[in-house]
Amino acid sequence: MDIKTEVLNILEELTGSDEVKTNPDIDLFDEGLLDSMGTVQLLIEIESVLDITVPVSEFEREEWATPTMIIKKVAEFQ
Repeated sequence: MDIKTEVLNILEELTGSDEVKTNPDIDLFDEGLLDSMGTVQLLIEIESVLDITVPVSEFEREEWATPTMIIKKVAEFQ
């Protein structure tokens, strides 16, 4: 699977919502789909599934707010 599909699958599983796939520009934090614990789980899952390392220093909430933004950031670490 490609990065986009993997990230969207992870997000759908973590948020319990398929809206992350139908609306990739949804703000996950503003909509209450992701919180600080969810963010930690997201990073762990991304690192595990995609076999990459995301340095905590590279995580800024504003840059990881939507599925589209997350996919872009993850691609930078690939």
